[in-house]
Amino acid sequence: MGRRRKGSKIDGWLIIDKPLGISSSSAVGRVKYFTKAQKVGHGGTLDPLASGVLPIGLGEATKTMPFIVDASKEYEFTLEWGTATDSDDKEGAIIHSGGHTPSEEEVRAVLGGFIGTIEQVPPAYSAIKVDGQRAYKLARDGEHVELKARNVKIQSLTLLGHSVETHRSRFHVECGKGTYIRSLGRDIAQKLETWAHVTVLRRTRVGPFCVDKAISLEKLEQLSHSAPAAEYILPVVTALDDILALAITELEAEDIKYGRSLQCSKAKQGTFVLMAGDMPVAIAVAKDGIIRPLRVFNM
Repeated sequence: MGRRRKGSKIDGWLIIDKPLGISSSSAVGRVKYFTKAQKVGHGGTLDPLASGVLPIGLGEATKTMPFIVDASKEYEFTLEWGTATDSDDKEGAIIHSGGHTPSEEEVRAVLGGFIGTIEQVPPAYSAIKVDGQRAYKLARDGEHVELKARNVKIQSLTLLGHSVETHRSRFHVECGKGTYIRSLGRDIAQKLETWAHVTVLRRTRVGPFCVDKAISLEKLEQLSHSAPAAEYILPVVTALDDILALAITELEAEDIKYGRSLQCSKAKQGTFVLMAGDMPVAIAVAKDGIIRPLRVFNM
């Protein structure tokens, strides 16, 4: 007999507006404490310097986490011109200074070169592993960290505001998985033959989850003492908006729950979410008319 999990059986997505100064793991811990959910995990890390959308999966929603981690994201960020830091943000030590502040026209002129699939070297202070250790740990220990360039995708990059007086510019970016905004800011400055670092970073969207649907940790704490937070919990399938849904019968759902495959001429090839009525049954892959379950939901 399996050990019974402690906590409440809660399945769905809670979109947290993470504040500055705390880690994503700390935010997850607070959500777990406030909701008393049995299982909690986050979809996409935000640095303590960054605020904004942090999707947190509860219960069976954690099985859809890979689709959120791989989803496109949107950010608003501010660059301060003239200085560069070893972390590419305001938390790091200054390594270059005396750079000029470009004009608004100069900034706008280079942005098009960053749209599409581009090569990007991650910042030294990142969670990428080098010889089995996190790059940020090596960097903090004073070791030289050299990371390889990788391809990332930028769907759009827009200048929102520019001030020569304050030496700052604000941007909006929509990007794919693995993009580092700190590196993007650094590279924009290098293209303009100057230095810059990120001073403000806010994530406004992750996949289908937008900041206007987010709840603060303070509000969640208040609800834990009085009204339930159920109205803020989104369905498990919200994370699967980009995946085709395939209706199956209750009998077919039973087969899937036991790990059996189905024959289905309607699904030739691809990934599907199988639905029995309004209830998600599994994420499954279809090939040549055969459907095999990948992740089965216990709802």
